[in-house]
Amino acid sequence: MTKILVVDDEPQILRALRINLAARHYEVAVAADGSSALRQAAEWRPDLIVLDLGLPDIDGVDVIHGLRGWTSVPIVVLSGRAGNQDKVGALDAGADDYVTKPFGIEELLARIRAVSRRTSVQEAEPAPIRLGDRTVDLVGKTVSGGIRLTPTEWHILEILLRNPGKLIPQRYLLAEVWGSKHVKETHYLRQYMAQLRRKLEPDPAHPQHLITEPGMGYRYAP
Repeated sequence: MTKILVVDDEPQILRALRINLAARHYEVAVAADGSSALRQAAEWRPDLIVLDLGLPDIDGVDVIHGLRGWTSVPIVVLSGRAGNQDKVGALDAGADDYVTKPFGIEELLARIRAVSRRTSVQEAEPAPIRLGDRTVDLVGKTVSGGIRLTPTEWHILEILLRNPGKLIPQRYLLAEVWGSKHVKETHYLRQYMAQLRRKLEPDPAHPQHLITEPGMGYRYAP
């Protein structure tokens, strides 16, 4: 079942989309503003986001920028802004498609299916990754030099390596690895990141690849 997050400040649109998507066997969550959308995206990890641009707190384009800082989840913009500049701005920010209000539900569903197909085709198995003097094979779950990682260490490392250069928020990592009830347990991450650095960084006290962004999260620097 595909998980879709619908973000719109119009209650009737949220209700209509929730009903229509659920009737087609999608799992649906909704958010009425940008802040809620970013929080739910980090905690719930949807497979696709339908996003309105005219939100009451954060402009939709800024929400796209916030999402693209750490995730490549497909984004279909659904907006009353019909101008070409608005479309270009949203697509340049990282949206995958743009549907103008008023819209037909069948057209929107077709766009969702098309974006999902394109995304699934693009998701190829990653090549082995160099991390300092180590080679990490995410497919085979091996590290050169006989280094052994625990399942939790692999989970954290895979998220970071699949998003090179991107800031991965603490809350996202905690929700993804330990579940949404543990999004405040930042000491979990500190402990496991320290273990990963001891195993993978040439100088764990001065990491070059597994970087901490204080108060925000972690980043893999190739």
